[in-house]
Amino acid sequence: MPHTEPFAALRYSLDHIADLSDVVAPPYDVIDPELQDSLYKRHPANVVRVILNRDEPGDGDQDRYRRAAGFVNDWIRQGVLRRDDQPAYYVYHQIFDVDGHSHTRRGFMARIRIEPFGSGNVYPHEETHPKAKVDRLKLTTATRQNNSQIFGLYPDTENEIIQSLDAAAAAVTPVVATDHLGVVHKLWAVTDSEVIAEVSGLMADKPMFVADGHHRYETASNYRDQIAAQLGAQQHAGQQDGILPAETQQNATLPADHPANFVMTMLVGMSDPGMLVLPTHRLLRQTPAFSAADLIAKLSDCFECQTLDGGIDAAAAAWSQMESTDRQDQLALYAAGDPCWVMARAKPAAAQRMAVIAAGNSDDWRQLGVSLLHRLVIDDLLGCAGHPKPTYVHEIDEVIAGLKGQGTAAESEGDSDYTLAALVMPAKLSHVEAISLHKERMPAKSTYFYPKLLSGLCFNPLED
Repeated sequence: MPHTEPFAALRYSLDHIADLSDVVAPPYDVIDPELQDSLYKRHPANVVRVILNRDEPGDGDQDRYRRAAGFVNDWIRQGVLRRDDQPAYYVYHQIFDVDGHSHTRRGFMARIRIEPFGSGNVYPHEETHPKAKVDRLKLTTATRQNNSQIFGLYPDTENEIIQSLDAAAAAVTPVVATDHLGVVHKLWAVTDSEVIAEVSGLMADKPMFVADGHHRYETASNYRDQIAAQLGAQQHAGQQDGILPAETQQNATLPADHPANFVMTMLVGMSDPGMLVLPTHRLLRQTPAFSAADLIAKLSDCFECQTLDGGIDAAAAAWSQMESTDRQDQLALYAAGDPCWVMARAKPAAAQRMAVIAAGNSDDWRQLGVSLLHRLVIDDLLGCAGHPKPTYVHEIDEVIAGLKGQGTAAESEGDSDYTLAALVMPAKLSHVEAISLHKERMPAKSTYFYPKLLSGLCFNPLED
């Protein structure tokens, strides 16, 4: 694990905010326009105005980010946001239901020293996209703080670290918020110096696997480099226009204790009972409208196939069968030409074919359900490489509604223009660890860590 420290968070003051639920929000990248509007209306100090400030008529490239920074500064001046008096580890519990069962995921927020991916003990598991990193860097530069936390996983088979923090938190009154999905979020600030020292020591030799927030982590690294270059330019003010030679900029460093060397992170033990990974299913457009016979003919060399009666609604039976067998090598594909669901289980020939078409990847990567689906089935056997980006959904009801042209997965009510759907098992935490240690990245949306972490519980200032 990179160096882990407590920090003095900037937080909403309950002297000004009657209900913390009114001012928190899910991560920016899961907020659609309807939810954005709802959050704007919920409270004038809702964090959505910072993490996803909406476009206004006549906006230039930077205006959304300037407005976000203006809200932060105004709320600090008004006392709506207040900096904690001393550094803390912030114990964070999320209480939620899945399939009628209650779960509690336990972790804690800290700041960790930034290490470039691939050069230290912080491991990514999914690819990132430049556009998102540019957007988040503009926001970080404007607000000069981490507005949302990274989600990191660490090995702790006995859950020793969170148990120590939970014991210390027992004497602290938590703040509580309920999000728009009904998930209850509780936060305790643990400032006991002995507990902090114990936890920091226990974390010292552990790797961290980024579960969510890859773009924000890389943005934090880019922001640190940007601040280092600016500091270097100030120190070499004799250079024309204050601009450093490229070599000097690359070698610019910050003092070791500068806040920009760190990023706010939620840390969860991989053995925590509430650490669930849920599936992400796919709905695709602009592929051929295969019949069940077409799919079976194209897949039969590599997969054992069978059809399910019941039309679109048989998705529920297909998923129930997949959940009960819990195999990465089993998929369900919807044949729009019939309509019909086809169950496909990989034969040894599938692994042999993957060894050819994904020769640069490890066996662990090639055996993932999402790897088999995209690299072998969709791109290779069905010949649909280059298809438009799928619609990603998590519930079987969403799959069914999308195929019927209903619900949020469909752009409009009526006949669906989805030509292919796929049900796929999620990667497990053991896959995340193994593939990350190979320094590989999983295909997009291989994992869905539910529930999402709230924005607005803590902010991490990047200036002293």
